[in-house]
Amino acid sequence: MSTVVQGAVPTTPLSRMAALARAELTLLGRTRGALVAALFVPLVLPVSVRSAAQEMDLAEAGLNTGTLVLPAAVGFSLLFAVYSVLVGSFVVRREELVLKRLRTGELRDVEILAGSALPAVLTGLAQCLLLAVGCSVLLDLSAPSAPHLAVLGLLLGLMLCAALAAATASFTRTGESAQVTPMPLLLVSMTGSGMFVPLDLLPDKVASVCELLPLTPVVTLVRGGWTGDLSGAEALGAVATAVAWTVLAVFAVRRWFRWEPRR
Repeated sequence: MSTVVQGAVPTTPLSRMAALARAELTLLGRTRGALVAALFVPLVLPVSVRSAAQEMDLAEAGLNTGTLVLPAAVGFSLLFAVYSVLVGSFVVRREELVLKRLRTGELRDVEILAGSALPAVLTGLAQCLLLAVGCSVLLDLSAPSAPHLAVLGLLLGLMLCAALAAATASFTRTGESAQVTPMPLLLVSMTGSGMFVPLDLLPDKVASVCELLPLTPVVTLVRGGWTGDLSGAEALGAVATAVAWTVLAVFAVRRWFRWEPRR
């Protein structure tokens, strides 16, 4: 009498990442601080940008309130809903030995990081789309003149912020310090990437430096997608800068990311 051995159901990278993402989404929903940062902060900050816009001569830069506030809102969502949340998530999962246990199974390293990042990335994407609709309605913002640039900027921003979060987590020791280590990038990006003050209103030398910041190309592409005044060379330069920062962040993750608690 023969015995039939049932084999395990084969899995794919996509199915493994989806399962990990569902588990991560459950854990994220239990973290009130992360939910506040991800859901409410990006919705409040654009109000400050709108107030600041009333004191600027936006016409000099060829902008209006909508084309200032919307790219800023997208930037806030990427910084708080994706970057900041993921730094804390990666660090806490590492310190709780979750990442170490995941590496003993079928999941590959890139699948662990991508699956863990997926809920925050999708949250950021949904929030950006919601803000785009809200700004269009509330600020009487017309349809984008070059929607492909706005879409490209958003996708590059999502990938960049996820990679930067993993890189920042590499140098973050504890869950408590994960509330501090994202602050330099948050502050530099909010002040120098054109979110509160368009680069066209800054001195030329200052603007040239700010153009090289990680989030500047994302804001530039999203804003150029709505205004339609971004030249091909400017768009290509913004894409190159975003890709360069993403490659640098991926290199840092491959070189320094820790899968076990830092001692």
